[in-house]
Amino acid sequence: MQFIDSHCHLDFSEFDLNRESLINECVAKGVNQFVVPGITLAQSHTLIKLKVTYPSIKIAAGLHPYFLEQHNELHIEALFDFATANKHQLVAIGECGLDRSIENLSKQTYLFEQQIRLSNELSLPLIVHHRQSHDLIAQSFKRCKPKNGGVIHAFSGSIQQAQYYIKHGFKLGVGGVITYERAVKTRAVIAAIEPDNLVLETDSPSMPLSGYQGEINTPLHIPDVFNALCDLKPHSDREALAKQLYDSCSDVIAYHGFHKRCF
Repeated sequence: MQFIDSHCHLDFSEFDLNRESLINECVAKGVNQFVVPGITLAQSHTLIKLKVTYPSIKIAAGLHPYFLEQHNELHIEALFDFATANKHQLVAIGECGLDRSIENLSKQTYLFEQQIRLSNELSLPLIVHHRQSHDLIAQSFKRCKPKNGGVIHAFSGSIQQAQYYIKHGFKLGVGGVITYERAVKTRAVIAAIEPDNLVLETDSPSMPLSGYQGEINTPLHIPDVFNALCDLKPHSDREALAKQLYDSCSDVIAYHGFHKRCF
């Protein structure tokens, strides 16, 4: 079986000492493609070199709300210029989105909607971050409708919210959360969603799986996320499910760096 980690921060310093060996180990376990999001303007620039160094890594460019204090209006203009000049190097715009745990929602909203416009202009999908903000994201989508879908990273929400995103062309990112028995609502929603609307992710080095709390998360755990998903979908054929998930991720960014593989 082959897998894609649709969301991992392999450029972070936690991987500086073992990045190449980790990627090789992942490939040996069937995890052969990685999507690394942009989080700031400066970091998005550095991802070009990362992609050249490691061809299995695909990259995005974006301004993450967590780093809001580092962003300003000039950065949006510069992001437009950078993304336009490097369109064929990118598979998505993001990580962008809205986060209620961070102050200045008006600035967050402005930056998010500008990145939606950028994704529309370049015909690229979005990687969307959310935290207690599904209602705010829906309001932004009304003002600035995404035209190319994308991924709702680390989806956690109701079945109605899941269906809303799917209707707008988005896949739902499934990661380590479903390995926790206490995540009853999220596990139930993911169990009810067709695999064609899901993608696997780790959010490495964050979001460790159950049993690995306190450890650095890596894409090596993608098969563990897959196994947890299989437990939620006991009537699914494992090989068929793996192929559906691989193709689901490929479909989001099929024309921007990924190619489907036969199993």
